[in-house]
Amino acid sequence: MDSATRRAYAYLSRVAEPPNPRLASLVAEFGPADAADRIRRRAVTDTHLTRATEARCQIDCAEDDLATLDRMGGRLVSAEDDEWPALAFAAFPRIDSNKPQAHPPLVLWVAGPARIDDIADRAAAIVGTRAATSYGEHVAAELAAGLAERDVAVVSGGAYGIDGVAHRACLAADGRTVAVLACGIDVPYPSGHSALLHRISRTGLIVSEHPPGVRPTRRQFLARNRLVAALGGATVVVEAGIRSGAASTAAWAQALGRPVGAVPGPVTSAASAGCHALIASRAAVLVTRAGEVVELVGRIGELAPEQARPVNELDDLSEDELTVYEALPRRGSRTVDEISVTAGMPATAVLGPLTMLDVRGLVTQVDGCWKLAKR
Repeated sequence: MDSATRRAYAYLSRVAEPPNPRLASLVAEFGPADAADRIRRRAVTDTHLTRATEARCQIDCAEDDLATLDRMGGRLVSAEDDEWPALAFAAFPRIDSNKPQAHPPLVLWVAGPARIDDIADRAAAIVGTRAATSYGEHVAAELAAGLAERDVAVVSGGAYGIDGVAHRACLAADGRTVAVLACGIDVPYPSGHSALLHRISRTGLIVSEHPPGVRPTRRQFLARNRLVAALGGATVVVEAGIRSGAASTAAWAQALGRPVGAVPGPVTSAASAGCHALIASRAAVLVTRAGEVVELVGRIGELAPEQARPVNELDDLSEDELTVYEALPRRGSRTVDEISVTAGMPATAVLGPLTMLDVRGLVTQVDGCWKLAKR
């Protein structure tokens, strides 16, 4: 991206509240530099776009914004760049037009060494409530660490609670994590996560569609959720209330055609009520471990390993062997005839199973009688 294009995109990203599909159409038709010039001169025929850019058209902070970006070692990424995650954003045009924010970003402000397209190729979003319980934090950390071990990037929103736990666990497992912000990438929000966001920018990615210095608003959080859902191949809700930002992210994932997973919690926990509602309505699949998330985002045939099940020494017995075994008392011994009566089998049919049980070390013969072997 040349310097003129960078300045134009920097100006355009601030001139209207993103996402603005009319502004994107103007850029697609005339290019970023010409589109920026037309907006400055008020030479735009679209009255809706004219109204949307009226308040900020004379505010040009592009040079300062780009200087801030350069100091952070960041970059602007647009649809013209190889790094643009085109596949991740391809589903936006198919979303119901009644969702006003159902559009890809015009440009992304990015800091960090990872490439967005590489991240989006194999990533899962882990989201949840800010008021997380110790149970939710434990599960979020286990999922994030498990995904990092399987080379799956973790995408989240950098907030307190489940988001922060997921980011930290992924970093601790030497994984790649992405924080999608509802503010400028130079704004440490929440302030308590300033150090965490700095760590993420050193190994993963900090991403925003807002220029530097922009403070978050409720509308921007809701718009941010669509990017979290888009960059993750699947969205997993660990804990969420009935009305929450995590539920909003899950709704965006559904709209984008991405799988949604939800972690069950105690039925008495309000923090898990949103997860239970998603599972009950079949809007989400029940998720309990990282391997199940990999099934949602991984390649064809990449399945979760079977869960370990308790093994019992009686599991491999045939039906006759099990019948004969259960005919023996817990204490004492019985003759073949007594076993035959209890088992309801002919005496001649009891000898074979008894022999196999003896070979397995489950029974023993003493003075012509049979008894259970001591274990």
